[in-house]
Amino acid sequence: MSELPSERVPLMSPNHDARPPGTAVSLVVIHAISLPPDRFGGDGVAQLFTNRLDPLAHPYYAGIHHLRVSAHYFIRRDGELVEFVPPALRAWHAGVSSWRGRERCNDFSIGIELEGCDTLPFEPAQYAALATLLVELGGRFPIEGIAGHSDVAPGRKTDPGPYFSWSRLRRELMVLGRADVAAWIEPDGAPEADDAARHRWPFPLSARPD
Repeated sequence: MSELPSERVPLMSPNHDARPPGTAVSLVVIHAISLPPDRFGGDGVAQLFTNRLDPLAHPYYAGIHHLRVSAHYFIRRDGELVEFVPPALRAWHAGVSSWRGRERCNDFSIGIELEGCDTLPFEPAQYAALATLLVELGGRFPIEGIAGHSDVAPGRKTDPGPYFSWSRLRRELMVLGRADVAAWIEPDGAPEADDAARHRWPFPLSARPD
């Protein structure tokens, strides 16, 4: 099994709490985020998740700096993995959501944010880091499914978006010899599909629901 990136940066978010007693982690939710929107490489995401976002730093920040949100992990464009909340705890990432008839996905899921947006492809290093992380998490928790934020909050969220290739993620997991983990992926996309064949998308690219 491949090693996780050496720069596994712990940067604790205060936006977390305990999972309900007796609740097992059974789902991984894949997200995408960029701050400012469609820009990569800055500190905006880390600042948002640690409640340090300056509302004067960018016009977009004025409307979101008050949010108290987090994810367990953030994977930057170069594959660097940042941990904001230990996966045994509940991060505040999914919002109003449901999966297989169960509401409140935060209670039983792990949230992974990829640095990205609805209009650009993700980087190979991100798929590789994500696949390795999923294998690790699968060894620690009784995970049954891997879904996108748009799958657990349809009509409200669009991420990880039409440029995230579930087929590419499946192939990365197959390279690691983990067909069992690849089988947990719920959105469409066969392992042999070309990266240009994207997940069917119900929103126009310009739509970014709150």
